[in-house]
Amino acid sequence: MLISQYFVEFIFYSFLGWVWESIYCTIKEKKWADRGFLFGPVCPIYGSCVVATSMVFSLFPALSDPNFPIWAIFIICYLGSAVAEFGTSWVLEKRFHARWWDYSELPLNIQGRICVPVSICFGIAGVLIVKYLIPTVENLHNYTNPLVYEVLAIIIAMIFGADYALTEASLSALLGNVQQMHDEFNEKAQSNYEKVASAPKIIGQLIAEEKESVENTRERLVKAYASRLSLNQKRILISIKKFTPKLSTGLDSSPFRTELTENLRTRVRELRKFPKKK
Repeated sequence: MLISQYFVEFIFYSFLGWVWESIYCTIKEKKWADRGFLFGPVCPIYGSCVVATSMVFSLFPALSDPNFPIWAIFIICYLGSAVAEFGTSWVLEKRFHARWWDYSELPLNIQGRICVPVSICFGIAGVLIVKYLIPTVENLHNYTNPLVYEVLAIIIAMIFGADYALTEASLSALLGNVQQMHDEFNEKAQSNYEKVASAPKIIGQLIAEEKESVENTRERLVKAYASRLSLNQKRILISIKKFTPKLSTGLDSSPFRTELTENLRTRVRELRKFPKKK
């Protein structure tokens, strides 16, 4: 029962995190922004952090004492959120070669994964959660039949599992599309290089012609691959802050490869803003 209860809480807090992220980013970007990693309305990092906090404070009664200093709660939440953010960012980038947040432009950041100002905000939010949200939710347990948690946990677990599988498949397909687009462009660029190298006498004219050809090829490929992406792949591509896919050989992507991916993102945004008329 306890596991089911924690799992339901995890989903509930993940949903609240998604609501907060989406509202904040929508106001900041002045347009609707779905900030979830998954297709459904959840941000698992929020659910994980709040449930972990709830478990820690339950295991150590002294932490739940009304006289326990607020500044100490702040420090715990500050450090906990920083560790969770850094770890999650690192794992996601290693697994999917993408970042869903990037603090590179903010002061006192570490690799753009965490930064002091944001961690301070999470520390303050943690105090409010520990003092008000968690006690309120725990109080509701007294009025809820344990069987409800068992049933909800089973239903939600199936939906959550399907959502994760869908997201995993979409990201894998998206990486495959980017790899294919990059390889196709490289083939065209190599062909152009061979033409220039084989005709040194008219190299100036050929360079100008082939440069224009390469630009046209890039634009054509971006448009073609953008139209092939599924709705979920487009959502994922737009939601990430920094997309750095790797070569199939495992080597880090080149600046050009990243630029090509950014062009694809821009094209997807344009298609969403100005959908093609039937």
